Amino acid sequence: MKKEKWILGLGAIFGALAVILGAFGAHALKAQITPDRLEIYQLGVSYQYYHALALLATGLWARLAGAPALKWAGISFAMGILLFSGSLYLLALRDVMGISGGVLAVIGPLTPVGGLFFIGGWSVLAIKAFK
Repeated sequence: MKKEKWILGLGAIFGALAVILGAFGAHALKAQITPDRLEIYQLGVSYQYYHALALLATGLWARLAGAPALKWAGISFAMGILLFSGSLYLLALRDVMGISGGVLAVIGPLTPVGGLFFIGGWSVLAIKAFK
């Protein structure tokens, strides 16, 4: 199995999940959370979409160029989706899920850490492009 297959697979899975979560937010959550929280939720969906596409592009680039170093971009994008988008989903749904107190103190800082992973992934791609 080629190393880039997992990058392509994750891109496809995260892309499908973004569609599901976006539809869930637009239909099921609209009546359950405030417009401000729905906006936070949709931001998570948007960034998940963008970076699912970035994973697919990274996997294709790795396959075509035989560039195993691009795995670090794939790891960074996947971690960014989990931490950035995942924390936004949890923050938006905190009342529905009964999340409060100390758990919120842990979830909040995950968003910028996820953003750093996104930046790391794009940086790896830029470095590889200029080599």
